[in-house]
Amino acid sequence: MKKPNVVQLNNQYINDENLRKRYEEEETRRRNRFMGWILIFIMLLFILPTYNLVKSYMTLQERKEQVVKLEKEYDELAEETEAEKLLAERLKDNDYVEKYARAKYYLSREGEIIYPVPSLLPK
Repeated sequence: MKKPNVVQLNNQYINDENLRKRYEEEETRRRNRFMGWILIFIMLLFILPTYNLVKSYMTLQERKEQVVKLEKEYDELAEETEAEKLLAERLKDNDYVEKYARAKYYLSREGEIIYPVPSLLPK
């Protein structure tokens, strides 16, 4: 077997250089580890507010949907209220009350025959 042609010198300068390289590598590892922790900390600082922001946005969207639903219900109730007010106003008239009772409850005078027609029911 042949011996390698490369000979490593083992003097104080070489030992000092090897030791310096090891210290530099260790210092680089420490710096990288420190920067990694800082990066993780910064990510947490951004993730938590982002989570809260998304949660608030979702709540806002739910409330908007609820407002739209309640406005629709309000409009329907307002229409019903107007219809009831109109009916109450009309029921003050005796002729209308008579027609209403005949149509809705099939009331009649003696000797009358009633033929109900649903489309003619007063509203």
